[in-house]
Order: sequence, then C-alpha cells, then structure tokens
Amino acid sequence: MSRRILIVDDEDDIREFIGYNLRREGYDISTASNGKEAVEIARTTLPHLILLDMMMPIMDGRQTCEAIRQIPELNDTIIVFLSAVQEEQCQIESYLAGADDYITKPVSMRILCSRVNAIMKRIKPTVTPSCSVDSARRVVITPQGELTLPRKEFEIVELLLSDPGKVFTREEIFSQIWGGEVVVGDRTLDVHIRRLRRKLGDDTITTHKGIGFKIEI
Repeated sequence: MSRRILIVDDEDDIREFIGYNLRREGYDISTASNGKEAVEIARTTLPHLILLDMMMPIMDGRQTCEAIRQIPELNDTIIVFLSAVQEEQCQIESYLAGADDYITKPVSMRILCSRVNAIMKRIKPTVTPSCSVDSARRVVITPQGELTLPRKEFEIVELLLSDPGKVFTREEIFSQIWGGEVVVGDRTLDVHIRRLRRKLGDDTITTHKGIGFKIEI
C-alpha cells in the first residue's frame, strides 16, 4: 500500500505541481485548499505526512496543525510546514503547535522530493491486520479459521481491508457496496457492522462517530 500525503495550500498551482511530482514518486496524494478542509480530509484519509502552508484563509497553518494534533488517530502523522514565511518566530510557533519540520519556499522539487523520501523511510511499516480476505473464494481468513460471509458482509470487510487503518465514511461504504441498486439507510449498514463484529470480534471494526468505520490492525 502506498504512503499517503496530504498537501495543504491555498494556491491551486502549488498544490497541483507538488502533487504531480510526489505522485511520480509513488505516493497517494490528497489536497486541501484551506485549514478547515485539511482537518476534515485528514480525519478520513489518515495521511502519513502532511505538507502544510502557513498563510491560508479560514484557518492558518498554525491553527490547522493544532487542530490535527487534537485528533488521536493522527498522533503518528508527520506534519511539515512548507511556507514562504521565513521569520524565526513563525517557525518557532509552528514547532510549538506540533510540527515536525519546517521547509521554507522556494525550494527545488528535487530537494523537496528527497526530503519527503527521507521522512517516509523513517515511518514504521504498517502492521498487517489480524484478518484477510480471499477474494477468489470469497472467504475471510482469521486466526480462528476461515469464515464464509453473506455477500454484503464480505464486501464490507473486503473494502475496509483494502486500506487498513483508514476510516471509511458511511457515504463511501454505501457507494462502494450498494451503489445505485437500492436506497438504504444508516440502520442497514449498522446491522451489517453489528453482525460482522459478532463474527470477527467486537474490537475488529471500530466506529468513528460522525465519520464512519475502520478495521483495526
């Protein structure tokens, strides 16, 4: 699974240029144009690294960094400021807000990619989930043995395991599993999740209130 990076900058061309080059390095890129949007996207994508501008509308970089550091699921996310602000006091405040590093712009793309690659090498590999799926046979493999699940339950597990640790929103799950087949409500999904917990273990799938679900590793 590729490493996830969230690029936060209010200038479209900067987001696109950095995103293009980091995708070429093999990273999964998300972008946000302001701090408020960045916090919402970070909650759902759980990026390994956030490249964060300082001067932005709605929430500046420091406020955004502080907000992200309040989210337990993002405790291990590395936050690097990428900003044209070079004042020493501003850099000090970014570290006090919870930043891991501060890179001043302009910076060559070769240097930036090298810095990002060096950071990513320090990130510990993702732990393998305690269960997996055999899509060909449509079974879930657990430490206790193999489970044959009803179609929708299997597809939910398969989706959650496609990116372990990511919080899948209810909207994503509805779209991926049910698509346009029928109109379903929240209760339908909750019933399927409850049944899966009984079969896989209560702690296997966790609920993130107001967002969605993820499979624990």
